[in-house]
Amino acid sequence: MTAALVLYRASGTPVSTPFHPGALGASDPFAAVREIAWQGVGGMSAGRLRVEGSLDIARFPHQETLVVVQGELRIEAEGAAPLVIKPDNGVVIATGAALRITATQPTLAMFCAADCPHPVQPGVFPLVAEANFKPSANSLPKEILLGEVPTCRSDNVIDESSIGCKIGTWDSTPYHRIVRAHPVNEFMHILDGGVRFAEPDGSVVSVERGDAVFVPLGAAIGWESSARVAKYYVVQTVAAEGGK
Repeated sequence: MTAALVLYRASGTPVSTPFHPGALGASDPFAAVREIAWQGVGGMSAGRLRVEGSLDIARFPHQETLVVVQGELRIEAEGAAPLVIKPDNGVVIATGAALRITATQPTLAMFCAADCPHPVQPGVFPLVAEANFKPSANSLPKEILLGEVPTCRSDNVIDESSIGCKIGTWDSTPYHRIVRAHPVNEFMHILDGGVRFAEPDGSVVSVERGDAVFVPLGAAIGWESSARVAKYYVVQTVAAEGGK
């Protein structure tokens, strides 16, 4: 298995990452339409959903980030204005949310989900590219860089400390980094620019605007970008030994 698992390519090129049908527990509302590419200890998973029609969900069973790449989702949650999620937009659904999800046309969404029994931030939260960026708290150490130190910004929509998970939008000036063990589980949907992920065997996985990728904790991988990169991210710092 490669270190960078490409989940979707906006160009329409088929991905080599294997997916398998599966449910995230007995009460998974997407059990019939979920295709899983990665699961690891700690309850995190990533893959894709093919949705059409309506689902009424009395209590969402886990935390899930959805990024629409084709079609459209309408999210109606109790106590909130409806959200319409179009391609390159996303939503975070917290454990316990009561909502209706409607797709009036065949819709493809990438997902990253995690067990979160007691969310600090209950509700439903949109992800948007035009985020309220602030300087990132964690700067890249100089010893891993092969060039200038980049300027990185982020906007955490979710900071779920109970499971070591942060979700939001990030951007950075270009930079080049050595191959090293990835310090987190990370889902990324590229909003702008492109990234070349170097792997230990010398191969390179390239992703561009509109693509989605997952990098497991501990995967040996490098980073090289030549222009601004922006992305939605889900990161999990809780140890997640192994994966499949």
